[in-house]
Amino acid sequence: MASKGERDVEIHVSSPPPDDRDAARPLLPAACEAYSVSAAILPFFFPALGGLLYGYDIGATSGATISLKSPTSSGTAWYDLSSVQTGLVVSGSLYGALIGSATAFTIADFLGRRRELVVSSIMYLIGALLTAVTPNFLIMVVGRFLYGIGIGLAMHAAPMYIAETAPSQIRGMLISLKEFFIVLGMLLGYIVGNLFVEVISGWRYMYAASAPICVIMGIGMCWLPCSPRWLLLCATQGKGDLRETKENATRCLCRLRGQASPDLVSEQVNLILEELSYVGEEKKAGFSEIFQGKCLKAMIIGCGLVFFQQVTGQPSVLYYAATIFQSAGFSGASDATRVSILLGLLKLIMTGVAVLVVDKLGRRPLLIGGVSGIAVSLFLLSSYYTLFTGAPYVAVIALLLYVGCYQVLAELAYPYLP
Repeated sequence: MASKGERDVEIHVSSPPPDDRDAARPLLPAACEAYSVSAAILPFFFPALGGLLYGYDIGATSGATISLKSPTSSGTAWYDLSSVQTGLVVSGSLYGALIGSATAFTIADFLGRRRELVVSSIMYLIGALLTAVTPNFLIMVVGRFLYGIGIGLAMHAAPMYIAETAPSQIRGMLISLKEFFIVLGMLLGYIVGNLFVEVISGWRYMYAASAPICVIMGIGMCWLPCSPRWLLLCATQGKGDLRETKENATRCLCRLRGQASPDLVSEQVNLILEELSYVGEEKKAGFSEIFQGKCLKAMIIGCGLVFFQQVTGQPSVLYYAATIFQSAGFSGASDATRVSILLGLLKLIMTGVAVLVVDKLGRRPLLIGGVSGIAVSLFLLSSYYTLFTGAPYVAVIALLLYVGCYQVLAELAYPYLP
């Protein structure tokens, strides 16, 4: 006789023909889960702070570069930075993020999603404080690098923790909201940058302002339970007693679901364990299969989208937004950072617009429109520095158009992957 969990799957998932049942078996249980909304908020909120801190770094660095290089408000004797040195300050976190992302693949399953996010919050905190109190340029770059490692770990673990702990009914929405938190962090960074850009050593306050958020994230992740799916994955790999792990996973899932019945939670744990066992029995694909058949096409499309998404200059434009506005005629530091707030606000609005219209217009038309808009905006921006030097509004329009179109592209690129 089928269990209740199995009956739920039969109700919500169309059954394939009998001879294809095993081949087409779904990897994730589609049964509706009972959950408490209040209990689902914090397991999303604390990991999402990792994305907010990433976005905050982009916005704060935009204003910090102006403050750091100002003879009057830098507060240092080494304010006269070269272009290379300025680039190291800006991109130091990106280099760290590269190392953090590469490291995450080797430590993720060992640490687990929760502890990986705790480590990320610690790296965020150390990097932010070291950058804020730095006595010289070299220590500042080290602080930026450590902060970047936190970015790499958070961007790997946060979506995994959210996906593995969120109820199936709202899982997609919560993962999409993480991108909203990144953009919200950018806006917050631009606002803080505007507040401190004319204060002596204001760039120190800009970076230090993220420290309380790092602490909140770390404490919150220590309080949250482990991912039940990760616990069961460890058990299926022979890392611990299966019975004890199932009991632990059940307790964790009860906390994550709030008022859900323990019996329903126990059934959900059994479904996850069954799925992991089923996946473990599958034949593991070799690395060479990535370059064959449909996998090759998917890899080309995926790598192409990611490559062209980044090569269009998104990090450069956002990190140097205030500097570009300053060169475009907003000579006052506060004026340049104030316009940057408008940039962050537009990015936030376009994030919501992309989510709302994607199902009506489709991903492909929006991707084509977004790429076309980016091409036009970059042409206008480059033209300002060569042909329209006396028309600063061209740079403003180009930047706003670029950010709006890019955000549409960013929201749709990954869901479009085959």
